[in-house]
Amino acid sequence: MMIDMHAHWRPAEVADALRARSREPRIVRNPDGVEVLKAMRMAEQPVAAAFDDIDFHLARMDRQGVATSVLSLLGTFCWIEAQPLDVSGPLCRAVNDGLSAICRAHPGRFAAFAALPLTDIPAAAAELERAIGLPGMIGAQVPGNYFLTRKDAAELRPLLEVANRCRATLFVHHGPRPGDAFPKIAGDTDNARRRNGTLDMQASLSSAMVTLCLTDCLASYPDATVVVHNLGGNIPYEIERMDHRCLLDTPDEELPSSRFRNAKVYVDCNSFGPHAIEAAVRLYGAERIVCGTDGTEFGCDWTRKALAEAAIGEDAREQILHRNAAAIIAHSSAAQQRAAA
Repeated sequence: MMIDMHAHWRPAEVADALRARSREPRIVRNPDGVEVLKAMRMAEQPVAAAFDDIDFHLARMDRQGVATSVLSLLGTFCWIEAQPLDVSGPLCRAVNDGLSAICRAHPGRFAAFAALPLTDIPAAAAELERAIGLPGMIGAQVPGNYFLTRKDAAELRPLLEVANRCRATLFVHHGPRPGDAFPKIAGDTDNARRRNGTLDMQASLSSAMVTLCLTDCLASYPDATVVVHNLGGNIPYEIERMDHRCLLDTPDEELPSSRFRNAKVYVDCNSFGPHAIEAAVRLYGAERIVCGTDGTEFGCDWTRKALAEAAIGEDAREQILHRNAAAIIAHSSAAQQRAAA
């Protein structure tokens, strides 16, 4: 059975806020009088289909052999985190309470990452600490742009301190900080989806991994767990060049490949095929890789096929499918249970 650490959720709790917005994403009535969700780079959807349904999701999990899904806010809905605190605070609390209610209603089938009001980092840290006390909540999703450099990561120290104290997990997902220009590639650029959804995304995640693994930004937070999606960017394919440059430029420095291998940062294998997974196992080790599907049927089928075809051995496959994620969830859940006692 699979544990899916990268299962995005579209929460109905934000519907009224979407109706009140004057720009996308927003809920409006189309010329036929039907309420629809309009969002950039997405086809408009009737409101009845715009949010996730728990029974539909459970049926898909059962059909595809997913034991547990770890829910996180879909990128289209992350706009709530970038609003002024008087708006983002109540919206994030409502989303987190709703995610916890799902976990509580279906024990063992779901865990969740909190949404945070990122325009006020102390408030975000307080919401993370509150959310971690709710059933099923194991940490928070944070935008990858906070880890593009060590200096950027310093802004998140209050969150890292809470994550460390509460033994929580931070899920680092490609995305902007409040105020960042995003996406970087304009929609009228040739191959804009390929440039944004692959080239820029993977390069940005690679930078995040360099910060997380090749600096000391996590040194003071040994009990926090960090998971980066999409195999941590292009690092498995770029590591040989990193080692080569290290030997030429700074030969007395520990090789990047060794530092990545020894760093306690997990990556998920969302959207990648067997050859990339093989390269990631060689670099990070199978014990640092978890499953991710984006929470879609296509993503689940793709990930299962990639793992089945990867030449990594059955034990590594089982680690990635289940054991590593189970350990991450148990790490956070145990701390939550102690706090509640």
